[in-house]
Amino acid sequence: MKGPQAHWLEDGRRLHLNHGPIDLIVEAFGEASECSAAYRQAVARFQTILPELVEELSELRRPASLRPRMFVGPTARRMEVAVVPLAKQFITPMAAVAGSVADEILGALLAGRRLERAYVNNGGDSAIHLGSDQSMTLAIAGSGHGLSDRIMVHAGDEVRGVATSGWRGRSFSLGIADAVTVRARTGAEADAAATLIANAVELPGHPAVTRVPARDLAPDNDLGDRLVTQGVGPLSAAEIAVALDCGFAVAEDFRQRGLIVASALFLGGQARIAGPMALANKALEREIAHA
Repeated sequence: MKGPQAHWLEDGRRLHLNHGPIDLIVEAFGEASECSAAYRQAVARFQTILPELVEELSELRRPASLRPRMFVGPTARRMEVAVVPLAKQFITPMAAVAGSVADEILGALLAGRRLERAYVNNGGDSAIHLGSDQSMTLAIAGSGHGLSDRIMVHAGDEVRGVATSGWRGRSFSLGIADAVTVRARTGAEADAAATLIANAVELPGHPAVTRVPARDLAPDNDLGDRLVTQGVGPLSAAEIAVALDCGFAVAEDFRQRGLIVASALFLGGQARIAGPMALANKALEREIAHA
């Protein structure tokens, strides 16, 4: 495996940071000198983030409990903090790894800097900075409506993290959601919650769903023998609704407990929204609200 890599994308605006499984797109907005300094800080922090995680990986793959563990690395600590409030269900800190890395690099980007806006996108799980009166539009996946898949985040929102999970994504899922997008206070919190909400979009034992023990696909993963979704065949509209309602119940519980701000759940052309999602496409927002 190559060491940490940093280079500009072709547009000359976005910085690409890559090291093993970590693949980040970073962009800052503001005065040129401030942005340049911010990018240097992000690159410097990125040099050691993966080795730090590897040092504590065995414990990070163990289930969380309601009693927080002490981790050495700051990113590992972010991961643990994000999953402990959700630990009544099975969850490991790895459920928050992508969002936590995004949060950590964003923190480095902002340290001592004056930026108007900034984001760190870790494979679709993002950490966001918005100055006063600023806003940002983020692309999301999974609506299946053939319309604009965008959400808006405003400076006045308490949202600074957006994450998406589902069986079609790069990580394993126990559920059948095409996608679940969560808005939360941090990338880590959004990442962890999206994982559990997506797991809850489920039709246990349904013959159209192909499941495989996670260990068969990745022997050293954190899910062990739990069955992860590898394919979803045709489902009736009623079955899709039942699965989405199961996930929505979990999403709404998280929202009521203050763990997330909002979430959007997508499966087979249907959707559910818990909380203020601020879809950029108002026609889609109205369609989902009245589904």
